[in-house]
Amino acid sequence: MFKSFRTVFAVAVFTVATYSAAAEMAGSHPDTYVVKRGDTLWDISARFLKKPWLWPEIWQANPQIKNPHLIYPGDVISLAYLDRVAVQPGPREEAPLNAIPLADIEPFLKNRRVVDSFEHLPHVAGLEEDRSRASAGHAIYVRGLEGAQVGQRFAVLRPTARFTANPRAQDLDFRGRTIRGEVDVWRDIVPQTGNSDFLGYELAQVTIATFTRDVVPGTEVSTLVVEKGGHEVRVGDRIIPVDAQPYDLHFFPHPPATQAPEGKLRVLAVADALTSGGPRDVVAISGGSLDGLDNGTVLSVWRSGSHTANRMQYPESSRISETTKSGAGRVALPDEYAAHVMIFRTFDKVSYGLVMEGTKAAMVGYELKHPDAAY
Repeated sequence: MFKSFRTVFAVAVFTVATYSAAAEMAGSHPDTYVVKRGDTLWDISARFLKKPWLWPEIWQANPQIKNPHLIYPGDVISLAYLDRVAVQPGPREEAPLNAIPLADIEPFLKNRRVVDSFEHLPHVAGLEEDRSRASAGHAIYVRGLEGAQVGQRFAVLRPTARFTANPRAQDLDFRGRTIRGEVDVWRDIVPQTGNSDFLGYELAQVTIATFTRDVVPGTEVSTLVVEKGGHEVRVGDRIIPVDAQPYDLHFFPHPPATQAPEGKLRVLAVADALTSGGPRDVVAISGGSLDGLDNGTVLSVWRSGSHTANRMQYPESSRISETTKSGAGRVALPDEYAAHVMIFRTFDKVSYGLVMEGTKAAMVGYELKHPDAAY
């Protein structure tokens, strides 16, 4: 009797587990799919799943494949089982697919970094012929550079923003200091957490310059010559030796390993935009490796619900109809889903993510939650 019950129970558990996994499949998923050049892992995952970030949970590559996580053009992906996806290896003649197009994020992988300080770095004190900007072939004069060798290459970096957890990204002037008199235009429309903890400075690589001459007696500067490519150099830019800072080239979408405290993760800034970004835009996020985020982590972006004036009870109220602040005479509205974001570059307290699909723009101040919160 007990043995029979145990068998029935095991079958029931397997059926429930199988149904749970199958329920995550996209309604119109194909039985098989031949991977093509230009595909991305995110797009392929979306063909089979309602939630692309659950791909690692159902992916079952053949064990003889050297790296079972990589998918190549020519591979045939199929639903080998009801709740598992398997692959028939193709010719393996081209590069493997990535979760997202590297072209969308390459400048942030190579040319952006977040640091705790930069004031100690050598800086550009002057330019050839007292120019206001220097480009390829021009000499730049650097103060504080010691021990360099002729021919050594240096990256020219520019401090661009100061990140705090409030949330906001403060623009920096040519010295890397906060612009005096800058107005916080988001104070009334972005939830103020009361936490102004410093998260880091963003440094953007401007170009590369080559060391040509050490300090000349009677001066305080070394001479470097700007190489071709990149952007113009200006006084105040910082100098560091060229280093091959490591970064991932392959990303596998997955949910966060740990749940961040409510309100902890927010959008700090949108690259190349003032306030908002859509699909394939890069955003800076107020959380990093210390918060359990790693490359490939998927989060959902949410607009915090407004607290609108109760016009039915207070029809003559002159207060602003919508605000992030609660209070008497106000009606709390629910948070609104905006988009999903996949993290591709993490630092201790700040990360960069790429906006994926969504229903509305991802804006500065919006909160980031578990990806399943959108369902």
